[in-house]
This record gives sequence, C-alpha cells and structure tokens, in this order.
Amino acid sequence: MPARTHTRTHRPSTDAVEVRLPWWAVTLPALAFAVLLLLIVEPGQAHADTGAPVIGRLVERILALLAV
Repeated sequence: MPARTHTRTHRPSTDAVEVRLPWWAVTLPALAFAVLLLLIVEPGQAHADTGAPVIGRLVERILALLAV
C-alpha cells in the first residue's frame, strides 16, 4: 500500500513579505539604545570632569578619529 503524501496549501503569492518578531526582539534593542543615549546626554552624579559638555567631547573624539 503506497504512503500518502501530505500536500501543503499555498497562499497566493504577493509582493509583501510578512515578518513576525516577538515583542522583545524590538523592545529590548530600543530600550538599550535609549538607556545608552541617556547615559551620554546626562551622566548623572559623575563630576570627574566639569570642562566641556559631554556631547562636545564626544563630537571632538569622533572628529579626531575620522581625521586619522
């Protein structure tokens, strides 16, 4: 007796691609980005250097690295 083959039902093809992600796959990277951005903008109680603003120093370092 031959074995039965299961046929799959195919949806009509469309140009759109459907991607399903769990909620944490989007939320956790967004939350990590927000936390790191807040640490750069407002360093909290760290008063080691009261010279130039944090963003200014960050931009200066990036420009120095790009100039090399």
